[in-house]
Amino acid sequence: MRANCWYGKKDVRVEQVPDPKILNKRDAIVKISSTAICGSDLHLYNHFIPTMEKGDILGHEFMGEVVEVGPEVKDRKVGDRVVVSFPISCGNCFFCKQEMYSLCENSNPNAWMAEKMFGHSPCGIYGYSHLTGGYAGGQAEYARVPFADVGTLKVPDGMPDEQVLFLSDIFPTGYMGAEMCDIKQGDTIAIWGCGPVGQFSIRSAFMLGAERVIAIDYVPERLAMAEAGGAETINYEEQDTYETLMEMTGGRGPDACIDDVGMEAFGGHGIGYVYDRAKQALGAETDRPIALREAIMACRNGGTVSVIGVYGGFIDKFPMGSVMNRSLTIRTGQCHVQRYWGKLLERIERGDIDPGFVITHRMRLDDAPEGFDIFANKEDNCIKVVMKP
Repeated sequence: MRANCWYGKKDVRVEQVPDPKILNKRDAIVKISSTAICGSDLHLYNHFIPTMEKGDILGHEFMGEVVEVGPEVKDRKVGDRVVVSFPISCGNCFFCKQEMYSLCENSNPNAWMAEKMFGHSPCGIYGYSHLTGGYAGGQAEYARVPFADVGTLKVPDGMPDEQVLFLSDIFPTGYMGAEMCDIKQGDTIAIWGCGPVGQFSIRSAFMLGAERVIAIDYVPERLAMAEAGGAETINYEEQDTYETLMEMTGGRGPDACIDDVGMEAFGGHGIGYVYDRAKQALGAETDRPIALREAIMACRNGGTVSVIGVYGGFIDKFPMGSVMNRSLTIRTGQCHVQRYWGKLLERIERGDIDPGFVITHRMRLDDAPEGFDIFANKEDNCIKVVMKP
């Protein structure tokens, strides 16, 4: 089969690789009909995530048709159209039973490796380094799906791929980022980052009762899409984010702030950005936490900072004094996709939202290297790339 493989920094190639096979009794094989490039994939593309190996198959947002099932798969059968969740979850462990699926204790065969990095291991994740299991990803013609009963959502007849594909990751992720804010009617929510996850956080915040959403970015097309979703916007290259937020909220600050950016934040030409880039270059810091610092400092006293953007390691100059002295709550996590995708599917079916609004580029799988290039460099008004094998 053909698959998009990682070979080093900014080097991905579509190559012929062996077809996947059933390895465990709860596996399924899915013939992929649609797959996407996620903002998190860029952390691999830019080589900020360790333990990648040459030839690793990328991709954790995908869906398709079940073509083979293991003998212990009970709720899926050959011919089912399914979306695949990016967290690989057993459904039976302590954390899965609490619907904390991204913390599954049984799906990461390299847990020892993650424990050295994080203290404890998260779940396995498709196409996302050997730190999270070394699983082959979904930017391919076929994929092996472990724990298929838990890790797939059956798609209702008649729903096109583009309506449901993002239930695999970015729609539930954006929704969880908003849900962690514990939004109350009338709240003002500030969101750093208007990429695909940020766009879903904007719309999810309104779904959950926010009165105002203020979205922060610098890319014109992203800001325009945020405004189309009802958000007020701040272009941080033209305005001071903190001062503008204070003006917009009467000096109090937003009730909650969402960091939808994560480890590769840009910060214009401020000293914080220069500092973080220098520390990264020296190997003394893994992540650029510019958005996170701003979110903490801007959030109102007693408010909540929701961190759904991906971080991979260690950050510097973390404003813990602000967190403690101002009674802030920080909530975070890789998304527990399976907790959310059923109720979000219902919203799609009701017409509350059509997730396909984020798609700007449709390509063949063979064009994956071009897709990564234009997405990484924010060219051609690119916000979201969907590929067809």
